[in-house]
Amino acid sequence: MNKKNSIFRIILLLLAILAGFPAMADSAELQNPKREFRGAWLHVIGQSQYMNMPPAKCKAYIQDQLNKLQAAGCNAVIFQVRPCADALYPSEHETWSQWLTGKRGKAPQPAWDPLEFTLQEAHNRGMEFHAWLNPYRVSSNLSKDFIPENHDSKKHPERYFKYDGKLFFDPAYQENRDFICKVVDDIVTRYDVDAIHIDDYFYPYPAAGNPFNADAASYAKFGKGMNRNDWRRKNVDLLIEQLYTTIKDNKPWVRFGISPFGIWRNKKNDPRGSESSGLQNYDDLYADVLLWADKGWVDYVVPQLYWSLDLKAAPSRKLVKWWNDNIPEKVQLYIGQDTKRTMDSPDPGNNDKNELDTKVKLSRRLKNVDGNVWWHGYWVTDNYKGVADSLALKYQSTIALPPAWGDQKVKPESPKNLHIERYDGKTFLEWDMPANGKVEKAEDAVMNVVYSFFPGEDADDISDPQTIIAVTPFTRVVISDDEDPESIKGMTFGVTTLDRLNRESLPRKLKN
Repeated sequence: MNKKNSIFRIILLLLAILAGFPAMADSAELQNPKREFRGAWLHVIGQSQYMNMPPAKCKAYIQDQLNKLQAAGCNAVIFQVRPCADALYPSEHETWSQWLTGKRGKAPQPAWDPLEFTLQEAHNRGMEFHAWLNPYRVSSNLSKDFIPENHDSKKHPERYFKYDGKLFFDPAYQENRDFICKVVDDIVTRYDVDAIHIDDYFYPYPAAGNPFNADAASYAKFGKGMNRNDWRRKNVDLLIEQLYTTIKDNKPWVRFGISPFGIWRNKKNDPRGSESSGLQNYDDLYADVLLWADKGWVDYVVPQLYWSLDLKAAPSRKLVKWWNDNIPEKVQLYIGQDTKRTMDSPDPGNNDKNELDTKVKLSRRLKNVDGNVWWHGYWVTDNYKGVADSLALKYQSTIALPPAWGDQKVKPESPKNLHIERYDGKTFLEWDMPANGKVEKAEDAVMNVVYSFFPGEDADDISDPQTIIAVTPFTRVVISDDEDPESIKGMTFGVTTLDRLNRESLPRKLKN
């Protein structure tokens, strides 16, 4: 952090004017909130760059991606660590991923741990790390994918089914649910993840001209006369509940999030449904997302509203309101936004060449929406049609803290010994974080939020995100690299701590 960062809000205002953006956003939906989830998915499946780079270049690439996401204002990365019943980390339960090394089961050389590396790099930047797993997929292309002979699908083929050229765990088997939960428990035990995240693949998406009947054997074995679709939904319900319990029994502060397909049910099939006519979670994927939310089996939901605002079959303008109205307040709601489609679609109603402005406004206008997740993050880091510039200069121009969880009356301890030091021509703000015990707990201090106030500003008010200059796990930031220490004379600085549930302490302040 340097002198320029100390006057961050002034610079952003000037840049916004030069870029042709409104100088000040009068409407509430354009005022960047202090608390907002700003995530980005970084997928590995289908990506060739990881397998084609040695570990050193992979690490540099991941650092570059995180730097660019941070510059665009993102505060969370959702990183794919288990794309096809495989692992981007050393695992006793599953083989190394082909998407990392080019062949399933082949370990990276020299050895490294992409999950741990990306997690640590994200935390170093003050970003959350959500470990993203696909629960049921084993192979995305059986004609090309190599499945080792010792894989469980070879030992117990009855627990798996093939459909549309792919291989899946059969959700009907308790052994499969136990195994998936064992994988998740291993990750939560060994890694300091902020959340476990699963995507929209439960039962497979229906293939055109190929009605799904691959679970006929397990239905005959376990169905017991139950309506087949209800039975399938029950199988998925059992996994979701067991996953939630597995996570919370291990580390209660680790969140469990799901990013379902964007339509629960169409109104023509259910009066509770949305004004849409597309594929349905409930009927086609056997995923009753509303049940999971009502039961409290998930902490957050990210419906994939990847369509344009007014697409007839699936208008995201209406769907975002439907999700806002139907997800209970105890479950946080973020909106999955298709970055490319958003930037490609004109918005004539807003006299705009893309839909970014309207979609961000919608997410902020609706009471129960707590943020957005950008699909995919590589479009953001590539600055597709200037999306990263727009986020950095306008929609995510201030630093945002992720939403808090748990009992808001509980606060972590404040930092101590706040002081200013000068080294090598730079001025640093330094402090001591509260000491954590040997046993991890939700109240542990894990991050620091640094505020700066110009002379005359109310240093007791930490509600304005424009005063935030850093979120960091470290206990020192540069507040001026000017040779003249008088450049920050009269300024007040404040530091708070965040615990594992993003609850914020009272500030410790220092006037220079």
